Amino acid sequence: MPDNVFVPGMATAIGSLPHHDAAAAAALVLRCLPELPAAPQLPMRTPLEAFVAQWIRAVDGVHVEDDGTLVVSAGIRANASIDAGFDAIAHGGLLTFLDVAAAQPKPPRRVKVQCAGPLTLGVALIEAGVPADAAFAIAGRTARAWAVAIEALVAARLPNAALLLCFDEPALVHWHAGTAALDREAATDLLSTALAAPSCLTAVHVCGRGDLRLALDAGPRLVHFDINTLDLDDAVTLSRFLDGGGWVIWGAIPTDRPVGEHAGPIWKSLLDVWCELTRRGCDPSRLRSQALVAPACGLAGHGLSQAEHALVLAGEIGDRVHDHGAATKLAIGA
Repeated sequence: MPDNVFVPGMATAIGSLPHHDAAAAAALVLRCLPELPAAPQLPMRTPLEAFVAQWIRAVDGVHVEDDGTLVVSAGIRANASIDAGFDAIAHGGLLTFLDVAAAQPKPPRRVKVQCAGPLTLGVALIEAGVPADAAFAIAGRTARAWAVAIEALVAARLPNAALLLCFDEPALVHWHAGTAALDREAATDLLSTALAAPSCLTAVHVCGRGDLRLALDAGPRLVHFDINTLDLDDAVTLSRFLDGGGWVIWGAIPTDRPVGEHAGPIWKSLLDVWCELTRRGCDPSRLRSQALVAPACGLAGHGLSQAEHALVLAGEIGDRVHDHGAATKLAIGA
């Protein structure tokens, strides 16, 4: 991974925020996450910007109601046309962020944008009544189309910024639980193909107790997961990922419960995870030197001040990661 793209300890986020004001959300991430700001997604501003609704709208034969629910046309087929065009309402958070970022005296050198992954889009289509084979075929094409469109949009609006494109995959919980409607090998191929669609760096966000091994097998350059739901039995797979040059976005700031005012307890939790992973075979230097930091999940369900506090904590933990990584390298003679 190019050294000029990431520095250990950089802080970022998932993207979803509780704001109704897109410009205020953009200003927040640029202020709190200056090294790798995450483009806001603002489902409280409009249900059309909700996680699935924002991206599934590209499919001909899928209508998104004003409240964000999906209505699927009868007889929708796997070859349904896809129009990955950006909309001022459904993509208001992203478009405003790019405008505000471009207007900065020093526009960001790197940005993170996230969209729904193909597995999650496929599950959403199945839940809306589409047969599984057609649902995943449509979802794969949709995710690839959006990936290419996002890359082109960022290149046009922020031509000097490196893009990290993250596929958000909350549906990976189905593969972890063994309840998925698509077999594991096909799911891995579907996600892998989406990751390969753009030329920029790509990541997968494994939400909750999702299937981390499947995500890693798909071949992202980065993976993001909640440290509090990490299955330590995945240590060997994670070690291979790190040894191959992959980076981890450590979801260290809890988003499912209140967090305290200070970073100390969160930092201790991350150190505890690293110590256990090291005991199970992970390289301690790579755990720290190929590490970014973020809240565990999205912040749309938080209050404005709570969301800001989570981003501030991510920055504080990121600073500690950076310093600790340098100290670790010295200690082991790197």
